[in-house]
Amino acid sequence: MITLTKQKLTFEQFLEQCPDEGRYELIDGEIVEMSSTRKHKDVSELVMDLFKDEVKRLQLQYKVTNQAVIKTNAKNGTEHGRIPDVSVIDLDTWRSNRSDYAALQEPIQIAVEVTSTNWDNDYIDKLYEYEAIGIKEYWIVDYLAIASRDFLGNPKLPTISIYSLNERGKYALQQFRGSQAIVSKTFPELIVTAEEIFQA
Repeated sequence: MITLTKQKLTFEQFLEQCPDEGRYELIDGEIVEMSSTRKHKDVSELVMDLFKDEVKRLQLQYKVTNQAVIKTNAKNGTEHGRIPDVSVIDLDTWRSNRSDYAALQEPIQIAVEVTSTNWDNDYIDKLYEYEAIGIKEYWIVDYLAIASRDFLGNPKLPTISIYSLNERGKYALQQFRGSQAIVSKTFPELIVTAEEIFQA
């Protein structure tokens, strides 16, 4: 990750100053470039393709993208701008103001983060922020098994953690490894194993 800013920015300043090319988030008032390896991109694109195929096959009213900016708040109240590796968004929400550059502030259906060296952002910070704004499903795809044993268990194995919002507005966790078939509330007919995603 590369930080581009010298002064703390507001969320509106982030939207104005964020470069057009590349992927950037607003973290603690700073524009941070989200760089990723080819493997990371391959895994993200596979998940995005799987979702797009389901949306098309079942004619679901969702937009699947890797460009959505989601406005969140950190535990200390600081505004963040997050760009999930994959977002699934209700089509009416996406189309409500398509000429708008502003970030989405409504809860989306799914946010997917493919974990890299800054794994604590995904398992701690974004988990809190996505739950707080009511994102219905949050996937953490840890193909490197890079997170700590607190999150992955012992032995550490590549894991897909899916957090689903329950009726109390709290996340319930299911984890999938190896040949286990993924279970998604949004895409209940999705047929893919954790290993197939890791092998992208």
